[in-house]
Amino acid sequence: MISLASTHRVNVAVGDEHTAKGIVDALTEIFFEGQAAVAAFERPDGRWDVTVHFAEPPDQPLVRELVGNAAGTEIAASITFDTVEAKDWVKASLEDLVPVSAGRFIVHGQHDRARVPPNKLGIEIEAALAFGTGHHGTTRGCLLLLDHVLKAWRPRRVLDLGTGTGVLAIAAARALHEKVLASDIDPPSVQVARDNARLNVSGHLVQAIRATGFAAPHFASRAPFDLVLANILANPLRQLAGPMARQLAPSAMVILSGLLTHQAPAVIAAYRARGLVPLRHLRVEGWSSLLLRKVN
Repeated sequence: MISLASTHRVNVAVGDEHTAKGIVDALTEIFFEGQAAVAAFERPDGRWDVTVHFAEPPDQPLVRELVGNAAGTEIAASITFDTVEAKDWVKASLEDLVPVSAGRFIVHGQHDRARVPPNKLGIEIEAALAFGTGHHGTTRGCLLLLDHVLKAWRPRRVLDLGTGTGVLAIAAARALHEKVLASDIDPPSVQVARDNARLNVSGHLVQAIRATGFAAPHFASRAPFDLVLANILANPLRQLAGPMARQLAPSAMVILSGLLTHQAPAVIAAYRARGLVPLRHLRVEGWSSLLLRKVN
């Protein structure tokens, strides 16, 4: 597990789920993975809290402007900023989360091990400073599409690009009993993915490496890939369309996410230009997840 001395926290209290999701969307579109961790939780009284954790002190005027644009100046003015121990908020946040089901998969914390049904493939995610607990619409969309693909097909060479906590790589490895290559640009995320793979008895199947794009020798030795999972962001996904297409086997499948619904057409166009056609488009909580296939 990765533990840091402290983290900078932003708290926003709002009245309803729709407003909370609007704030989350606004913040996640600006702050990239590794810069901030954004989460929204419903309180017992029905109101919602949006909490953001930064490794570095945030630009407070920018945060207020983004929240104000999404939810109004009154809510923006009520934002609080403080500093807390990283290990405390991460553990507390995950303890508040309930298990999330996505097809055959169910993502859960340690405290919910006993709640995993026997007919589900449980994936336990340890508290850590990395993205992908399964509670975000992008991760759940990817898991649903992965479950759909595996019902009719058995890929052997799988890549999880931008692995975060490793949840997608672990899901594929455990379902297929095959080795999966997982990469991330962020060194702490790589270690978190390795830790989570070991926790889920798949450390021998998931190889987590640090890499930017496809610039690592591991890709050449493992390609061409039958299935690529990439839960990143819209702009990097568009930029990776060409390099990714060159790493794919004939008739390979690609699952993409991390893009807002209005960004999906541009991402689809980028991959269609490289010979990949869309098969399914899932919309979960305002986020899009795409399933594409390489045309021979």
